[in-house]
Amino acid sequence: MAKILVYNNDSDRFETYYRDENSAMPYNANSTLLVREFRGSSKSPTLWTTKRVMQAWNTQRYLWGGPIPVGFAFKRSWEGGHSRSISTLCWNSF
Repeated sequence: MAKILVYNNDSDRFETYYRDENSAMPYNANSTLLVREFRGSSKSPTLWTTKRVMQAWNTQRYLWGGPIPVGFAFKRSWEGGHSRSISTLCWNSF
């Protein structure tokens, strides 16, 4: 069971949710992003996001039209989510 903190930009408050790993993330449309996908390989018992990020995910998923692998997109930097150097990212973009 994950504790999920969501900052609601509209009300300027945090909301707390408790979800199983196979449940949809809060504010997620059509169960296109599960808690386990959002968590990735993170070992943290608490996950956090914002309502606007979830709404942006819904829009991007709708425009893409198919499953989007999230991989390490939501990982913290010290967990290996964004550990590549800028030069490596530039090299891989060509």
